[in-house]
Amino acid sequence: MYPDDDRPREFCGIVGVYGTPEASVWTYLGLYSLQHRGQESAGIASSDGEQVYKHLGMGLVSDVFDDKALSALTGHIAIGHNRYSTTGASTIQNIGPIVVNHKLGTIGVAHNGNLVNSHSLRSDLEDRGSIFQTTTDSEVILHLVAKSRKETIEEKIMDATSQIKGAFSLVFLTRNKLIAVRDPNGFRPLAIGRKDDSYIFASETCAFDLIGAVYERDVKCGEMLVVDEKGMKSFPLPTKTQPRHCVFEFIYFSRPDSQIFGEYVDKTRRKLGKNLAEERPCDAEIVISVPDSSNTAALGYSARSEAKFEIGLIRNHYVGRTFIHPKQKLRDMNVRIKFNTVGGVVKDRRLIIVDDSIVRGTTLRGLVKRLRDAGAKEVHIRVSSPPIRHPCFYGMDFPTRDELIANKKSIQEIEKYLAVDSLAYLSLDQMLSAMPKENGQEYCTACFSGEYPIPIEEEQLKARNES
Repeated sequence: MYPDDDRPREFCGIVGVYGTPEASVWTYLGLYSLQHRGQESAGIASSDGEQVYKHLGMGLVSDVFDDKALSALTGHIAIGHNRYSTTGASTIQNIGPIVVNHKLGTIGVAHNGNLVNSHSLRSDLEDRGSIFQTTTDSEVILHLVAKSRKETIEEKIMDATSQIKGAFSLVFLTRNKLIAVRDPNGFRPLAIGRKDDSYIFASETCAFDLIGAVYERDVKCGEMLVVDEKGMKSFPLPTKTQPRHCVFEFIYFSRPDSQIFGEYVDKTRRKLGKNLAEERPCDAEIVISVPDSSNTAALGYSARSEAKFEIGLIRNHYVGRTFIHPKQKLRDMNVRIKFNTVGGVVKDRRLIIVDDSIVRGTTLRGLVKRLRDAGAKEVHIRVSSPPIRHPCFYGMDFPTRDELIANKKSIQEIEKYLAVDSLAYLSLDQMLSAMPKENGQEYCTACFSGEYPIPIEEEQLKARNES
């Protein structure tokens, strides 16, 4: 991994399939589409109604699975998980799905999100005799299921999820059921698709496109869905609260060809870019993006300004996560590896770089230097989100508070640090005005505003604020 990685990191992608003998293959294709959400490890568990099978490994989906592995994952039910650790170390033991044996049978779970009361839950479970094999939130949830005194597996899962707090989109697998649950706030997306008589659940709808499934709707906030031979049934979770979708799903994480929270990501990102151009105009000749996540916002900015959109930076998509820097002599080696300038486009031009966010600022600082070295006359930066001043506790892996540049520096100081002619961010109000609200959605903006919808345990606050 790049030691100075300057992007918010993906958290996890999950998939669940019921009702086809190709369940593991469909799950594999879904995970392949969701590779951007977690590149650390991947796993699939399947069931044929009698036995549960699993295959897990470190690395990308295409590296973990081959024909032999998929052919061994038999059955008509499967769940899958791409992981980037927001809690728990990067180890083989922590690869999802987590599968355990229970008195009611084998059960597995894949989790996208982050619990804010996992420390106290784990401590209480250990006091009651639980022995943990991993350091993940997923195992905490399974222990709660196992400890529940309810009778059916559905009731046990309902009981367990009523005790956890935070962000959780979950898919459970038993020998004969697929169960999906989404937290009452709906922080993370979880969509439902159909293909013939089969059901598919996925973090983003782009997974349905590769399978050939049709998007039907999202799992509702605070909803549990049970799929078995009788079809799909819906049950409400006991906790009721105001939905708070993660605004960063639209800004950066989700693929632009996906629908999340009932809207296309591409459409919303274009609105962000248009609002940015209207609120933070700039006298320049061209607009360029930091590929690939800000491409759409840059197009939106150009559409509302007199500056023409151009491709001024080329990203190298074939750099492995474990690139070794030769002798570490060049301070901007990370930027040189990942991006190259298009000299004929930027030379002698006044240009605007549109980016979706600034975390540490190291990447942008290197890019600005590269663009000036390539002959850019002026370099202005416009950011399609507000300054990130606070860590996230709901499944998004930002650095600690002290590592966030906007927490330590004013906008003027950041402008000076980046060595640009001007810097401006989209305001919180204009960001929210770009978000879809047709169904009364509300959004979590904690990383910008510091207003956390769910209180955070002291241990987690300390870890993020002081480490």
